[in-house]
Amino acid sequence: MDFQEELTNELYNAVKTILTDLFSNKEHYYYITLVTDGGAHTPRISAWSYEVLYGSSSEEQEKIKWSYADSPYCCWKQERFEKVEKLLSSRKNIWDLNAEEFETEYQLRFEAMEMAMNRLDQEGIFGINQKRNDVVVLVEVMPPDHANTARAYRMNSTDSEIFSEWLQEVAEPPE
Repeated sequence: MDFQEELTNELYNAVKTILTDLFSNKEHYYYITLVTDGGAHTPRISAWSYEVLYGSSSEEQEKIKWSYADSPYCCWKQERFEKVEKLLSSRKNIWDLNAEEFETEYQLRFEAMEMAMNRLDQEGIFGINQKRNDVVVLVEVMPPDHANTARAYRMNSTDSEIFSEWLQEVAEPPE
């Protein structure tokens, strides 16, 4: 098994376990993201449900609606990414790579994240507690860049009203 396949499998296992636990609260989610930093290090899950969002003031809702960091579900069960972290740590430090090597490693990691989320999507996990088209599923880098939007288009239906809202309210314009 090559590194990308192994990473995809570990990400899939971690995210499936995390979301299965998270969705047991029966809330209705509109935003689920697998987010990482500019070095494509160990990601974290973040999510927003309508129940939690509507528990905030309307002024606060505007500020936090799409904020992975402000969600009470940010880093939910983060310890489930332990195998992912070990696997990534077994690689050469991404910041020690030359520009071409960095880009190759960076893309490999993001492709693994996207493949894991797509596999979960095909299995129907994002349709638990809500219709699939009622939730935006993302793989994001923070701070955000145009690649988030490109990945979002691959992962969500353009017929989705909530995806259209995400595009209008926070998406970075494509290059």
